[in-house]
Amino acid sequence: MAVPKRKMGRARTHARRSTNDKIAAPARSVCPQCGEVKLPHRVCGNCGFYRDREVIETE
Repeated sequence: MAVPKRKMGRARTHARRSTNDKIAAPARSVCPQCGEVKLPHRVCGNCGFYRDREVIETE
């Protein structure tokens, strides 16, 4: 079994992990009704439309 000869430093460990542990930004889409930025597959908070029909009544 392979065993490291010396202790690996904290900076080296964190540098290696930092490339894999990043959190990706959430995906964004544009509402075709009002043009507002929204999360995909969700009702638009601005106009209340989802898939070309009004789901939530807004003023």
